[in-house]
Amino acid sequence: MPALSIGGLAKAARVGIDTIRFYEKTGLMPAPPRKASGYRQYGDDHLRRLVFIRRAKELGFSLEDIAELLTLRAPKGRGMERVREVARRKLAVVERKIEELGRMRDALSGLVEACPGRGPVDQCPILNAFDPADGSKSSNSVP
Repeated sequence: MPALSIGGLAKAARVGIDTIRFYEKTGLMPAPPRKASGYRQYGDDHLRRLVFIRRAKELGFSLEDIAELLTLRAPKGRGMERVREVARRKLAVVERKIEELGRMRDALSGLVEACPGRGPVDQCPILNAFDPADGSKSSNSVP
């Protein structure tokens, strides 16, 4: 593959140019060689690394997690068991979020069902559930 400009790399990896610059500044992406004119020249390794970062971000990994995965991916990385542990940690976070979203769905569903959709707004069960001044609901919870 011929060398890519930063714009070409961004297009090939489906990320923004500013994202590439940010990843270079933070050390997630190595600095590329430059032409005599100062323009960056990216190669296959840059593209593979950038796609790796983008895919890991899509699965919710933090930049810190991704940096660790990139280190583990290196030939002298600490092994597959550590990679699995990083992924297992992320899976636990996702599962907690799914549980939380289920509770939110159930609460919102109950509020929508309780609301007749007509009448005085001061009698709206949805708004009243959020209002700590409403003595009928706890300020800490939603049905």
